[in-house]
Amino acid sequence: MHRKAIATALAVTATTLLIAPQAQAAQTITWQKCFQSPPPGAPPGAERLECGSFTAPMDWNNPRNGKTITIAVSRLTPKNGKAKTTVFTNPGGPGGEGRTLPLVYLSRPKLSENAEIYGIDVRGTGAGDNVTCGGFDTFGSTDPRDRGKANLDLIYGGMELQAKFCQTKSGEFGRYVTTEQTVKDLDLLRQLLGRKKVDWLGYSGGSWMGAYYATYFPKTLDKVVLDSNTDFTGPWQTVFGDFGVGFERRFRVDFLPWVAEHDDVYHLGKTAEEVRLAYERTRAKLGEQPVTLPEGTYYPMILDLTLAQGLYSKYSFDGAATKLAELAGAVPAQLTAQASYPDAPLATQLAILCNDTKFRGDRKFLERDAAADGAKWPLVGYYQIMGPCAYWDRPDITLKHPDGIGVTPTLMVQSERDPATPIEGARRSHAGFAGSRMLTVKDEGDHGIYGFDNGCVNDVVERYLVDRVTPPGDLSCPGVPLPGPGQRQAGPLEQARRLAVQLGW
Repeated sequence: MHRKAIATALAVTATTLLIAPQAQAAQTITWQKCFQSPPPGAPPGAERLECGSFTAPMDWNNPRNGKTITIAVSRLTPKNGKAKTTVFTNPGGPGGEGRTLPLVYLSRPKLSENAEIYGIDVRGTGAGDNVTCGGFDTFGSTDPRDRGKANLDLIYGGMELQAKFCQTKSGEFGRYVTTEQTVKDLDLLRQLLGRKKVDWLGYSGGSWMGAYYATYFPKTLDKVVLDSNTDFTGPWQTVFGDFGVGFERRFRVDFLPWVAEHDDVYHLGKTAEEVRLAYERTRAKLGEQPVTLPEGTYYPMILDLTLAQGLYSKYSFDGAATKLAELAGAVPAQLTAQASYPDAPLATQLAILCNDTKFRGDRKFLERDAAADGAKWPLVGYYQIMGPCAYWDRPDITLKHPDGIGVTPTLMVQSERDPATPIEGARRSHAGFAGSRMLTVKDEGDHGIYGFDNGCVNDVVERYLVDRVTPPGDLSCPGVPLPGPGQRQAGPLEQARRLAVQLGW
């Protein structure tokens, strides 16, 4: 978390209040259609999406130095032009590009025909000014299960090099890609739009961003929906420390039994344990001899990460199981390419994670932590996304602590077996964020719930956002049953990512 001295924080707030009206008066956002024709697969109405941009100080703590950055935004307005509310959205990451996210809500007319919905490429990523790691990414480059000294030197030497690449290539701007700076960009956008208050709808890392936006600007957020929650009341290190348990639970409770149930399709085993052993055998074989398919070369780490990615949505199970079966030699390989993502989201993610909150530990700590987590949660427990933060030259930042005091009653949406943002962290945040209401989705493991196929969740969220009715307390919804093989649909976050890839954003 950003930790600043109280006196500095007060001075920053005063400075922000002084310069924001000047920034508002000095610029307007010029809106134009984002594309001449919608990309293939875009929902009906996508042609209504408009794009624009605005500038913000590079450093909100020293705005008078004249250095500015550009932030790209999009908006989707009701067909009749009459919006009852304004909703800012965020797909998470942190550092995810957000301009395509409003298109997801075209399938939710109660929201999209009553609200103007904004997508935002937050500072550092997307079509605005970018940070970069120069294309360097060491994550997954060598098998973290190999705990021999030579391999550990590669892993942790790579993390140190990752930190140097990101900070050197991003230059001065990288030091100002933080949650504190970003929420001030968001509130500047609110002012440029001339809105007294706005709503927030954020997923995953967007729950962190929303909680901090509400903490820094409690009087300007009206309704706040946090979907698939990080433990935003603690440091980032706690958030990513829960990664292993969340993925392992989803893998063992949902995915492996589902694959076994459909052994007639995947031929990987008739029990969950047989499927798990098939994964372990395939992984070991890839360690001895990697396999090249049309979309790329598969090493053990790529198999791990492919399966982990497939756990985010029940509709990704089929693709993940099919790929495991292909690599196991059980079914013919399909000629399907995987999407690739640009470098800025990675650089933005590491900048926020490593700048925001102090990382406690060194290489010895990382080694012990990976060994302990990997032994308990072998699918992804050995992987350490925040490892480069141990080598980061961190700026002097102190974040305000999000406690919910003075904040509008916040609606938190959380599935029980979310792999990426486990429910344990969400419960801690709920307990520590005053006035929050938790909507628990029972017997569900998808990451990113609202806006897709859970009618109960959609109704609760839209009653809150559109009808302006806050639940009196915690509540629950049933999850959606697992689909059969071959049923592949994209959830809200994946829909937005696919559209971004198709558009070349």
